[in-house]
Amino acid sequence: MTTILICALIAVILPYLAKAPLAIAMNKLGGYDNQHPRAQQTQLTGFGARALAAHQNCFESLAVFAVAVAVVLGTNTIGATVQYLAITHIVARILYCLFYYLNLHVLRSLVWAVGTGCAIAMIVVSL
Repeated sequence: MTTILICALIAVILPYLAKAPLAIAMNKLGGYDNQHPRAQQTQLTGFGARALAAHQNCFESLAVFAVAVAVVLGTNTIGATVQYLAITHIVARILYCLFYYLNLHVLRSLVWAVGTGCAIAMIVVSL
């Protein structure tokens, strides 16, 4: 169970870690506008826009993974397969952000599919 909980913790923290490159990009755009950060984010292009998208997608992914973790814990199906799926999901999500920052769109899409597939597979294994 510890592996699942650690993966859940990482998944919760990941959107906030993904905010760092976004904040750097916003700072380069005339300084970080803490009064109107979302308005400033709409002005980002290139790396900054990709960092914003990666940050937002971390929150979107968290919802799917949280449901998968809840199903696994609720059904008490914490086996090796589920743990490997959870770890793979987290690794895929980290790679997803890196590939987004680096503008490697094909690799980004592939690891997105892997990460999402792992979360769905966690639920399927728990059935």
